[in-house]
Amino acid sequence: MTSLTQRFPADSGIEVGELVSRLREEPPGGRLRVGDPRVVEFITKFARKLLAPATARRFPELASLGFFLRKGEIAKALSTLDTSGSVLRFPRGLVFHVPPANVDTIFVYSWALSALAGNHNVVRVSSRSAGAAEAVLEALNAALSEVDSSVADAIRATQRMVTYDRSDEVSGALSLAADLRVIWGGDGSVAALRKYPLAPHARDLTFPDRSSFAVASVAGWQRASAEERRAAAEGFYNDSYWFDQAACSSPRAVFWVGDEAGAAAAGQEFRALLSSVLAAKQHVTEPAMAVQKRVSAYGAAVDGLVKEIEFQGNGLATLELTDPAILPREWLGAGTFANARVSTLSDLVPIVLRKDQTVSQFGFTTDELTAFAHELAGRGVDRIVPFGSALTFSAVWDGYDLLSEFSRLVTVQA
Repeated sequence: MTSLTQRFPADSGIEVGELVSRLREEPPGGRLRVGDPRVVEFITKFARKLLAPATARRFPELASLGFFLRKGEIAKALSTLDTSGSVLRFPRGLVFHVPPANVDTIFVYSWALSALAGNHNVVRVSSRSAGAAEAVLEALNAALSEVDSSVADAIRATQRMVTYDRSDEVSGALSLAADLRVIWGGDGSVAALRKYPLAPHARDLTFPDRSSFAVASVAGWQRASAEERRAAAEGFYNDSYWFDQAACSSPRAVFWVGDEAGAAAAGQEFRALLSSVLAAKQHVTEPAMAVQKRVSAYGAAVDGLVKEIEFQGNGLATLELTDPAILPREWLGAGTFANARVSTLSDLVPIVLRKDQTVSQFGFTTDELTAFAHELAGRGVDRIVPFGSALTFSAVWDGYDLLSEFSRLVTVQA
């Protein structure tokens, strides 16, 4: 039997069969329910750990996570669940989460929402996860040691985060035991996990390869104050560089919407501001990454996709597209952005694919963005957010209302 390392609650190794058996037991104090006060209390304590100044300074992305998990935000999210009259809402049961290794805090959002829906959870934490993920696990275990015993007992009985090497035995057993399997990562990860059968009643919730881009209004940029332009560059930095541009919601291209001369001037000023943010943040590009960016950029030029390349130090590379309609969506290296101009947002509609997830925007009105969303009409794009909010997680993600996905409805009629 393959042993798993239990990261939370911190413990010695455990066999997969024993883990599944324990997670199927009713916890002390009774079954969890949607919005269970014990889970809310624990997650609130955990959020305070993440918002501690020392942790937030070291890992800014954890401050965003801590804000998302504050008690007021939890109450707001739970209030969106419609349970009235003859419709009752219950947990799904056991949820098996497989998050990606390259964005090593996404598992917390997925796990927290599932726990708030009253589920028992087992999360596979990659052995390659480090830094922020380790800080998260430390904060979880610290919070568990500080809550009331009744809360701690319920959490210990129902929530597990484990690490194990690739194992058909373990992944197969956890998949078969799950009422819902949540797979984050690339298309390959989804395909690999789907080879393990689920119980007949169970299903997958998948988050496969996605791509995102940014749009900036030339007129909106021209109207903006110097402070607003600087804030846009800082927001774009947060969207793009926190996870080395590898997050599915990080922009990989920038479209300037407006006249040609205005787009050229605005783009040049924006990149200068972004370079100054990189300097102020003391951003360091590893040598291997600097080489990767150049290889990708010159490769795109050889393929005829790019007509001009501009490197501003090792931190920023801009690839001027030959044709905006031929948009490279793959990751080209941290700080590498395709760049193009279009006359209107409508010009982007034929370019959008179903795999396009987030559009980060600057300078547009709500009416303009709403009209764009209606034109897309489901072709692609699940989120349109301001610069600086691309990585801000929401209970609605990739078009899924996650709290609803993590719970089930029962109707009662007399």
